Amino acid sequence: MFIKSTTLALALLLGTGCSHVTPNYDARFGDAVRDARKKMTLNPDAGKDGNPIAGMDGRSASESMKQYHESYKAPPPALNVINIGGQIGGTAK
Repeated sequence: MFIKSTTLALALLLGTGCSHVTPNYDARFGDAVRDARKKMTLNPDAGKDGNPIAGMDGRSASESMKQYHESYKAPPPALNVINIGGQIGGTAK
């Protein structure tokens, strides 16, 4: 009986000790996500504007995307960046 009442008292004590923190977190829940979304959105009405975006034309953008996708199919060879006492990209003669 003593163990049950002690366990119950500890559970109630821990529960009341943590209960004052939750409303503070609940009031601001999701603020970080909303703030990050606002910071990532440069122009929320961009879809309504018919003007083209300054930058790449369609053909250049298409080719760069093709090269990007191809880079995952056949990645470029790895280079020896830390070159201690050797030659870069070749064998000794």
